[in-house]
Amino acid sequence: MSRILIIEDEAAIRRVLVKILSEENDSYNVEEAEDGLSGMEKIKKEDYDLVLCDIKMPKMDGVEVLEASRKIKPEIPFVMISGHGDLDTAVNTMRLGAFDYISKPPDLNRLLNTVRNALDRKELVVENKALRKKVSKNYEMIGESNGIIRIKDMIEKVAPTDARVLITGPNGTGKELVAHWLHQKSERAGSPMIEVNCAAIPSELIESELFGHVKGAFTSAVKDRAGKFEAANGGTIFLDEIGDMSLSAQAKVLRALQENKISRVGSDKDIKVNVRVVAATNKDLKKEIKDGKFREDLYHRLAVILIEVPALNDRRDDIPLLVSHFSGKIAGEQGTPTKKFSDKAVKLLQEYDWTGNIRELRNVVERLMILGDNEVSEEDVKLFASK
Repeated sequence: MSRILIIEDEAAIRRVLVKILSEENDSYNVEEAEDGLSGMEKIKKEDYDLVLCDIKMPKMDGVEVLEASRKIKPEIPFVMISGHGDLDTAVNTMRLGAFDYISKPPDLNRLLNTVRNALDRKELVVENKALRKKVSKNYEMIGESNGIIRIKDMIEKVAPTDARVLITGPNGTGKELVAHWLHQKSERAGSPMIEVNCAAIPSELIESELFGHVKGAFTSAVKDRAGKFEAANGGTIFLDEIGDMSLSAQAKVLRALQENKISRVGSDKDIKVNVRVVAATNKDLKKEIKDGKFREDLYHRLAVILIEVPALNDRRDDIPLLVSHFSGKIAGEQGTPTKKFSDKAVKLLQEYDWTGNIRELRNVVERLMILGDNEVSEEDVKLFASK
């Protein structure tokens, strides 16, 4: 059943539209609003698949209704109803996001075709949105421990917003998985996620990497080059190991967050960017601030939401699930049959001290699959996974 809302101040036209749509398809549930203000109230409270909206109305005109609706429910397609003198305005509403417009009095075939096309478009938008919400198999977060459930719950709440997130935790715990979940469950999922490992880039090159440079900015700058912030425009930039970023680069990142603009190295020209920033670190940034190695103002800009990823030693109950996941994944990558791990083998793995966290466990599972028997035994673990 498709729900259609008609917002029109002329009762006669409302009756005609309701009659046409109701007779065309009995799966159309058609509702009415007599002006823009009452129409907007209905949109706030109810979910519609399509809105037919007059342009010239008292209290709140159609353009205002369209703009207000797109802020709260951008997925609803709008078809604007225009009088002869409203055609220029109707065309302008297309730039504001309207699906189409029809003229008064409505042509029957044009109206029905437009309604069918708009409803088809709505269905596609909803399907695409649902698909984007499904996180790629490459970035599954495996576990049912309390710590992992808390993180998953927080991601569900935070991902749809543009709030900046700081992810903390020891090396190898899967901080990058959290970052990918945040991006892929966000409204930015259709745009790029650009990853930058701040620890892997020399301090003298980090600013150029992040913000780009112009030709001649330094010796090896032989042409203009865009940086990671520009590449991530409209999407997400993931600043991994941000605790290793130089103070001068921190100052530029702070400006980008404050003003939504950056400038390439060697240029005074501002470039506007629309980027969500997710950062991660294994360092205690509050200690780094005390030591003068990290800017306190940048910390507060980044840490709107804090997510702490627990060490594997603090979530040992997840190890059986992780072993099963990694063994299946590795077998698929190598084109070999998966190997079963005996209960005693898994129990012994649960007792180990995993200083390298998830990353270390994955390496050990791969080693056991290569060197162990057809069923990986407790003895195999003692032989090949010794610490």
